[in-house]
Amino acid sequence: MFVDRAKIYVKAGDGGNGVVAFRREKYVPRGGPSGGDGGKGGDVVLMVDPNLSTLQDFKYRVHYKAQRGQNGQGSNKIGKSGEDLVIKVPPGTVVKDAGTGEILADLVEPGQTFIAARGGRGGRGNARFASAVNQAPDFAEKGEPGEERWILLELKLLADVGLIGFPNVGKSTLLSRMTAARPKIADYPFTTITPNLGVVDTGPTGRSFVVADIPGLIEGAHEGLGLGHEFLRHVERTKVLVHIIDAAGLENDPVEGFYTINKELEAFSGKLAQKPQIVAANKMDLPQARENLDRIKSHLESQGYEVVPISGATGEGVKDLIYRIIQYLDRIGDALPETVGVKKYTVKDEDEIRVERVGEVFQVKGKVVERLVAMTDLDNESAVNRLQRAFKRLGVDELLKEKGIKEGDTVRIGDAEFYYTE
Repeated sequence: MFVDRAKIYVKAGDGGNGVVAFRREKYVPRGGPSGGDGGKGGDVVLMVDPNLSTLQDFKYRVHYKAQRGQNGQGSNKIGKSGEDLVIKVPPGTVVKDAGTGEILADLVEPGQTFIAARGGRGGRGNARFASAVNQAPDFAEKGEPGEERWILLELKLLADVGLIGFPNVGKSTLLSRMTAARPKIADYPFTTITPNLGVVDTGPTGRSFVVADIPGLIEGAHEGLGLGHEFLRHVERTKVLVHIIDAAGLENDPVEGFYTINKELEAFSGKLAQKPQIVAANKMDLPQARENLDRIKSHLESQGYEVVPISGATGEGVKDLIYRIIQYLDRIGDALPETVGVKKYTVKDEDEIRVERVGEVFQVKGKVVERLVAMTDLDNESAVNRLQRAFKRLGVDELLKEKGIKEGDTVRIGDAEFYYTE
């Protein structure tokens, strides 16, 4: 089964908790704090596996969670970090944020990786808070929660050549002639409901290239009509398009049909219409096709398109078409198609703290304060006092006053709620 879209939930591992511990050894009357740090949570990593060609596995598993870090121990022992969860995806996978639609990564090269969710850092043990002022701290940090998000995976096939055209013009038949691929072929619209890939091998000294048979386009495909809308994105990766037309004109005029498909390409993406195109005038085994050939050539060659007469049924002209494709590919070279690449990991507005009033509750938002609260043991008085000092240092108190907060009002930060006091 060919699956080229999937939505999955990824959750990185939480960091391990730091611990409160003190050295208790014979002849060491003042051992001091010795609580170790927690281990880092595991990341969720997407990695390109060249042996995969579909997102089918993601239909059966949607939730992915990495291992959490272990808690620290006494004697300054640091907890073990959680193992990363590596998820393999096929080449050509585009990763998007499900909430915003923002492209996070475009994975095309074998072994290429992208961290979809970062593991939380381990909490610091009480030994890390010892100072000249506080020589015996009795609190430690909790582990930072790992990131979690829904992401969209979209597959764009990596093929050198894309076969495009109306349904029933002979794309699948041509693919079977050019390659060892054996797609289902029958005489009804939308025979091909998934893209088919094949490899053209011209011999030990010749050039090989990958061909993708894209399901038939129809007028209005860019707006979601027919099946072509689902697969137009697969053409974006190709270097050369082979536009197959039914030269016999059994279902539509071949010249008008050619321009109709090109309008759909332009409407979907301006870059698609600019790709080099070879026109394959198919069904030359029929007398109507031979009668129409001169008219087709006069119209399309005057516009700069090269027309190659072929017959997918008999094999006529297929070798000549392959030769012309190789010439086009040689001119273009072996460079990878233009991609977005992997977005550098940044936390937007991490230092920005905002206060919003929702009814009677004052909601404080911001990565810094939310992380501080998540990593604080709210049952430990010393830890809470440290948190309150951090709020003042970050200016949270001033922001709350600007919003008109009063004694006893509720403040919500992350999953925690507090009562405001002067």
